[in-house]
Amino acid sequence: MTNQDHPHPQPVRRRRILASLRASFLTGLVVVMPIGLTLWLIWTVTGWIDAVVLPFIPAQWRPDKYMGVNLRGVGVIIFLVFTIIMGWLAKGFFGRSLLNWGEDMVDRMPVVRSIYNGIKQIAETVFAQNEASFDRACMFEYPRVGIWAIGFVSTKARGELAEKIPHGETILSVFLPTTPNPTSGYLLYVPERDVVYLDMSVEDAAKLIISAGLVYPSPPAGAAAAAKALAKAKARAAANTLAPGD
Repeated sequence: MTNQDHPHPQPVRRRRILASLRASFLTGLVVVMPIGLTLWLIWTVTGWIDAVVLPFIPAQWRPDKYMGVNLRGVGVIIFLVFTIIMGWLAKGFFGRSLLNWGEDMVDRMPVVRSIYNGIKQIAETVFAQNEASFDRACMFEYPRVGIWAIGFVSTKARGELAEKIPHGETILSVFLPTTPNPTSGYLLYVPERDVVYLDMSVEDAAKLIISAGLVYPSPPAGAAAAAKALAKAKARAAANTLAPGD
């Protein structure tokens, strides 16, 4: 009898064990990494806010003076309370008057004015609760026929734009974001007949764009929406092809 008649099971068993351990490690990494990074980010941001806020608090008012322990997160609580009070004061007549006076002073400072107005615009865009946001996610053929891009419908074209765009139909203003940074992109005015609305939410579409197509929304909001949108697009393309006069 030769060794080929009785192959050694040890190497095969060892490879299986190593493969199982590798698969378990990767699975655990997928589970642990998001949780660990989230906790680390919260811990880091909390410590950063504490380091910025606590130096403005008198030493005799700090909790560590009475408890003997430097509690992380105290600065965050103080910051939240201070922000709520400032927001409540800004809604009143006195607060608005003081705010307008302060902005008038800032407008007289060339460099400070540019920085302040830029930060204010970003804050109003991100945190404003009453401002209009993107209506729906959509896809349309861009930059040429046969290539599809995902965009966000903001509103219908109005005023001079609606009057001077030579289509005689509803025109939508669509924001076409870039990947992986969706804060930059292009503002396009697209005929509504060329826009295919998606059933997925704006947040899910943003995740899809940021991940460069790697993170799809969970069904049915993802696969079903994409299939439905693709079917609509094919039906619309077929209708345009069979339309008389083309």
